[in-house]
Amino acid sequence: MNARRAWTCLLATLLVASPGRTQSPEAAPAATSASAAAAAAAPARATQPTAIVVLGAGGETPYEETFAKQAGLWKDGAVRGGARLVFIGEEAAVEGAPDDLTRLKTALAAEARGGTEPLWLVLLGHGTFDGRVAKFNLRGPDLTATELALDLQPFTRPLVIINAASASAPFMNLLKGPDRIVVTSTRSGYQQNYARFGLYLAEAIADPRGDLDKDGQTSVLEAYISAAQSVAEFYKTEARLATEHALLDDNGDGRGTPADWFRGVRAVRRPAEGVALDGTRAHQLHLLPSAAERALSAEVRVKRDEIEREIALLRESKDRMLIDEYYRQLEAKFIELSKLYQAAERGT
Repeated sequence: MNARRAWTCLLATLLVASPGRTQSPEAAPAATSASAAAAAAAPARATQPTAIVVLGAGGETPYEETFAKQAGLWKDGAVRGGARLVFIGEEAAVEGAPDDLTRLKTALAAEARGGTEPLWLVLLGHGTFDGRVAKFNLRGPDLTATELALDLQPFTRPLVIINAASASAPFMNLLKGPDRIVVTSTRSGYQQNYARFGLYLAEAIADPRGDLDKDGQTSVLEAYISAAQSVAEFYKTEARLATEHALLDDNGDGRGTPADWFRGVRAVRRPAEGVALDGTRAHQLHLLPSAAERALSAEVRVKRDEIEREIALLRESKDRMLIDEYYRQLEAKFIELSKLYQAAERGT
């Protein structure tokens, strides 16, 4: 066994046995067995999007009601968007039945690892952070950021991970990666008050009013910007100090970009020179795609997304290029994109 695998196994063992969990001695082997069986039966490549919506422990009634409302909006958008829906946290707790953490692990294990269709993971509820470990609160054992990172490690398909809980920021750095969009309600684990961002995001994700570029669909990026603006407006109207600041990461650096760094759907500020801008990938994925988007084949969408990312990188390089060369390359990319759409319309 190589050193990396040994450390991974040791970490997984420590996570299962970590203090403060309410699992019985029999629970961990049962959960592992269920996940292993689900993984063995999982297809290699996804043929449709999947949305796993997780309703966490609400605590007080007002929170339970608002989290349930958020879950309903996500469920509705996923179904309308043609995604396969997996919902965790709605079932009444039954003694002897798998807890929500086990259900989540089993659901993830059953998902195809590869393919071009995205997997959406949406966490709705409360979160905690003790200075070392960030958790999403479930009924029964909580979900740690490290645990989730291990569960998602095998995936190469596009992932959209929404942690709408308080104290959610530490999840971003652990879940970052290629072709992953990670959205958190906070910019710090110490922002631990109830996060309003989750409700605004749930309302915006399938709302045509959030469609900033008027292409008939609301992207992850557009919903994020809309929700963050609504949060800022709330605190301004109430004359209260904001206790949450959402972040979005889609370039894999784990830094995240605040919504007010965007003008329209393009980032106009960056945290450091030489760091790629966030936003391009997040603007390419939609929970509720338009009819035109659905009409495109997976192959065309993949190629289209690749060209759009090349255009975004080219725009970022504009200040370092001769202006004539910049426009020559930009024109070539737009011609390539136009030809792709024309071929798709002809069915060739």
